[in-house]
Amino acid sequence: MLDQIFDYLHFRFSVEAPLVLLVLILLEAVLSADNAIALAAIAQGLEDKELERKALNFGLVVAYVLRITLILTATWVQQFWQFNVLGAAYLLWLVFQHFTSEEGEDNQHHGPRFNSLLQAIPVIAFTDLAFSLDSVTTAIAVSQEKWLVLTGATVGIITLRYMAGLFIKWLDEYVYLEDAGYITVALVGLRLLLKVVNDSFVPPEWVMIGAIALIFAWGFSKRTTLELSEEPEKSEVSK
Repeated sequence: MLDQIFDYLHFRFSVEAPLVLLVLILLEAVLSADNAIALAAIAQGLEDKELERKALNFGLVVAYVLRITLILTATWVQQFWQFNVLGAAYLLWLVFQHFTSEEGEDNQHHGPRFNSLLQAIPVIAFTDLAFSLDSVTTAIAVSQEKWLVLTGATVGIITLRYMAGLFIKWLDEYVYLEDAGYITVALVGLRLLLKVVNDSFVPPEWVMIGAIALIFAWGFSKRTTLELSEEPEKSEVSK
């Protein structure tokens, strides 16, 4: 029985395995930055810090199960372009919903708003799944051994949880960060569509990473806390 499971997972430990695993973990960390900020923005729709934390925890547990299922069925899933279309449509719908929402008191658009935890959890889980359609393909291209890809995905989902927690704090501090996050979501959605239209049109990973880095640089370019800290100083001068 164990032999059959190991054969299915392609469990073959070799000298190269730790190096491949390290590469997979680094890929997960780099490719999860845009995912993390999207999940953080979605969790903020609960407008309660404790509920935000629970939404991320429960949402990523469901996301982990879906991601593992995707890895185990990746060979089958890749045969159907419809999955990429659905993932792209879902991500682009999130982007459309964000940028067409009413501006808040800070004159900025904000993501979806939820009345309960149960509303947020499925959105978080399916958003991660849509992102995984792209990242799992990259991981499988690095290694055909499923146990390595599964291990990388496990470390990746843990990393994603902590990164999303950081982004929730940063979203309150930086004016353009939420918009920047949704622009990167649009990039991933468009990338999935390009895979369906013509795979040769898909930009290489380094181009995507470079574009995301530039968008993030803009997202971190203006702090809200600086504006708040200037007000007391002005009032003291006026006195």
